[in-house]
Amino acid sequence: MATKARVMYDFAAEPGNNELTVNEGEIITITNPDVGGGWLEGRNIKGERGLVPTDYVEILPSDGKDQFSCGNSVADQAFLDSLSASTAQASSSAASNNHQVGSGNDPWSAWSASKSGNWESSEGWGAQPEGAGAQRSTNTPNNWDTAFGHPQAYQGPATGDDDDWDEDWDGPKSSSYFKDSESADAGGSQRGNSRASSSSMKIPLNKFPGFAKPGTEQYLLAKQLAKPKEKIPIIVGDYGPMWVYPTSTFDCVVADPRKGSKMYGLKSYIEYQLTPTNTNRSVNHRYKHFDWLYERLLVKFGSAIPIPSLPDKQVTGRFEEEFIKMRMERLQAWMTRMCRHPVISESEVFQQFLNFRDEKEWKTGKRKAEKDELAGVMIFSTMEPEAPDLDLVEIEQKCEAVGKFTKAMDDGVKELLTVGQEHWKRCTGPLPKEYQKIGKALQSLATVFSSSGYQGETDLNDAITEAGKTYEEIASLVAEQPKKDLHFLMECNHEYKGFLGCFPDIIGTHKGAIEKVKESDKLVATSKITPQDKQNMVKRVSTMSYALQAEMNHFHSNRIYDYNSVIRLYLEQQVQFYETIAEKLRQALSRFPVM
Repeated sequence: MATKARVMYDFAAEPGNNELTVNEGEIITITNPDVGGGWLEGRNIKGERGLVPTDYVEILPSDGKDQFSCGNSVADQAFLDSLSASTAQASSSAASNNHQVGSGNDPWSAWSASKSGNWESSEGWGAQPEGAGAQRSTNTPNNWDTAFGHPQAYQGPATGDDDDWDEDWDGPKSSSYFKDSESADAGGSQRGNSRASSSSMKIPLNKFPGFAKPGTEQYLLAKQLAKPKEKIPIIVGDYGPMWVYPTSTFDCVVADPRKGSKMYGLKSYIEYQLTPTNTNRSVNHRYKHFDWLYERLLVKFGSAIPIPSLPDKQVTGRFEEEFIKMRMERLQAWMTRMCRHPVISESEVFQQFLNFRDEKEWKTGKRKAEKDELAGVMIFSTMEPEAPDLDLVEIEQKCEAVGKFTKAMDDGVKELLTVGQEHWKRCTGPLPKEYQKIGKALQSLATVFSSSGYQGETDLNDAITEAGKTYEEIASLVAEQPKKDLHFLMECNHEYKGFLGCFPDIIGTHKGAIEKVKESDKLVATSKITPQDKQNMVKRVSTMSYALQAEMNHFHSNRIYDYNSVIRLYLEQQVQFYETIAEKLRQALSRFPVM
């Protein structure tokens, strides 16, 4: 017997998305209960078929009677079928939001709900770097799914993630927290939600092979550090310690997204063209390759340099034009950030990602990067400050100052994101409606006046009608304006939220090292280490401090430039916006006769 379900909420289908419009109380027949991504396929009494969010319906007992009972919803059944409940919630939320006026255009609807890093405790966050990382596996909504949650067309049950590693990439897969967590997802189809948020690095660093073996103690207590081939100098400039910047800089243009397929067309993906400006030689990469690069950079540099996450994965709707455009924009911003960093941009793994010439060279570089032992805290062994060693008191003060500032900035960025999101929703929803109501009311009034038959009011009625049309034009301007100014301010804040979310782990690593040095006196007293060992520990913590200060100087210089640019753009666009409105109102005013 076919399964029946009662519709609990109204749902309006979007054209072209193979969705089915249903109304509260309607009974539908479920033709496919597990489409994936929080959707099911159903048929109404008219015989029309389409997709409906799982959380919008409730399964009826086998006798077909409408009874309210606990645990009989389609969402519950899908959960038992290993469908992620969080994905169902995110997708159904997307469907609800997308059918409210304007709210579907808000790409930041999940930002304010997620936390960037583990800033919750004023004391414990820094001393326990695993705290921030532990949040990574929580099922917070995927803001990509929230913004673009509708599948473009139903292709049958999900057959897995389009970004699983290809069989023809025969190099050994890097064993990491990423791959382990992703493979645990049901059917591989919900990987987009395994990364809780693109806003921050939410991975415990010691989960990586590079962090599990060379821990803080190994770096601090090593009798003699091997001289690495790669060296990262730190000099003292006008504003304190700083990285050495290359003589010539470059950017990388991400463009020309193209849809490809494999497995005889059963599996599709999007490939992007990357062109470094210093070589003008293009290479092609899929999202999974960006993901690999992010993972390698995080493993290698994550103890010293904030590596913000990539834009999140998405299963349903990932080939829609709007989604591809937004992802490409954010991948471009991410690559530009990496190119602007003097250490990251010059690193071997980053250069290899941009400049490989054939598949053999790519595989060789990939394997080499995955076997890199200079990762985790051992990255500090490659750093050579050209400055005298700092004492422990100064080191601790510098660390506390960084922690205090980044925590305060994180709060400020989240506040602006929250306010910006609310303003976006108001500008694309209620506010245009208010202007439209004013415009329609004025035109209705002009129509009433025209019915009087009085000959002397034609000019007034025409002027009132035009004033009404002007307010309708203003409504359209208001709805479109956030894309011209607020969008860029929000994107900039989102990027910095990602950076700031990395600092709890970084500060935690530094505080952990400082505590080890503080304990060294006891180790010396019990002859577990020598006085020379303690001196080496202080020297190495000093190196870590110089690296932190150099990174913060890079961070501040970029922060000042970025916020100056984006806020200037925002204000310039706002001025132009209000001047346009003022001009339209002046034109409407000029139509009224002077009495």
